[in-house]
Amino acid sequence: IIDSALQKDLFNRIRSTLKEENVPVIGFVNEGKLYSNEVLVSYQVDLLRNWVADGLELGNHTFSHRDYNNVSFRVYAAGILNGETVTRKLLSEQNKQIRYFRHPFLHVGNTKSKADSLNDFLKKHHYRVAPVTIDTEDYLFALAYTRAKQKNDTSLMTRIGAEYMAYMEKKIKHYEKQANHLFGRNISQILLIHANLLNADYLNRLIALYKSRNYAFITMEDALKDPAYQTEITVFGSWGISWIDRWALSMGKKEFLKEDPATPEYIKKLAE
Repeated sequence: IIDSALQKDLFNRIRSTLKEENVPVIGFVNEGKLYSNEVLVSYQVDLLRNWVADGLELGNHTFSHRDYNNVSFRVYAAGILNGETVTRKLLSEQNKQIRYFRHPFLHVGNTKSKADSLNDFLKKHHYRVAPVTIDTEDYLFALAYTRAKQKNDTSLMTRIGAEYMAYMEKKIKHYEKQANHLFGRNISQILLIHANLLNADYLNRLIALYKSRNYAFITMEDALKDPAYQTEITVFGSWGISWIDRWALSMGKKEFLKEDPATPEYIKKLAE
């Protein structure tokens, strides 16, 4: 059962924070979640409409978040086309177009041929892939946080929030270190996080954390101008990992993957 009041509140708080902090973002949409019994849920569409009206961007995350490792190219491609209907309409109302696609689970294709087929399809339909360099398990923290909220356990919520911020700082440092190993410098990083109660409550602090490490916030278009994103990926598998990790594997630097900060075990248990 969807708590519409809670959903509206957290979504609007995230949108408001991003607008106030002037952070350009792309909200990647699973359009299947906009329907209830095959009927569009109007308030959810309006949330996205307000998002676009505030100058924020929307992208395609497929209709139903299917895993490309487990379905055929044909089925997956159909999910991409089905997943752009509402999004295109909302963007067109602001004279904008849908530009970016992000793979569910960051699964780009577990063989070169499967990845190439998808990339060719995306180019044909005028999509750019939205890579991720700072990949986190924020969704596990979010699940744990929501369950603590449901139990009115405010002390546990505070503990999870503090643990989340510490984890996110470790993730930043980790991917900065990897970038320096691969390219001799930090790169224009791209962060993946989800719209949930945890990030509604902690987004201000997360933005402040990045600013404290001398980051400025730029668009995806500008981030992708960094030459690092032209690095060829030559190794494929079933993993859903950061593009920095993909580049490292393609360069034969497997040891990088061992240093990734882990999600605390109690958070995993709370999220089960």
